[in-house]
Amino acid sequence: MAYWLVKSEPEAFSWAQQAHNDVEPWTGVRNYQARNNLAAMKNGDLALFYHSVSEKRIVGVVEVVREAYPDPTAEDPRWVCVDVKAMGAFVHPVSLADIKADPALAEMALLKQSRLSVAPVTEAEFRHLTRIGGWTRP
Repeated sequence: MAYWLVKSEPEAFSWAQQAHNDVEPWTGVRNYQARNNLAAMKNGDLALFYHSVSEKRIVGVVEVVREAYPDPTAEDPRWVCVDVKAMGAFVHPVSLADIKADPALAEMALLKQSRLSVAPVTEAEFRHLTRIGGWTRP
């Protein structure tokens, strides 16, 4: 199993919408490195759902339930998306400021490549963040 972080502007697509819809395609990625990360995702992988721009915090967890396929919002078939299922909200969302202040998270891709919308997360980072956020796998 691999772990990821996926970013969405809550004004465009929020955790509330993800939770309400349950399974959603993760579309609209137009960065090559982020696309490659989507293409590497496997069924069962877990991702932290991050509200970017206005909130800058991790708010929940999703599970990959369909591996990469052509993004229907793109004209070019090289752009891909995956389907993700809501696995639960964080009881205590974890802010970017909290992440930056935590020495255990100093090497996170979120901090090293802050503009990347789909980034890998280590198992240790995932476990640490879900513990802080009060999320347990259902």
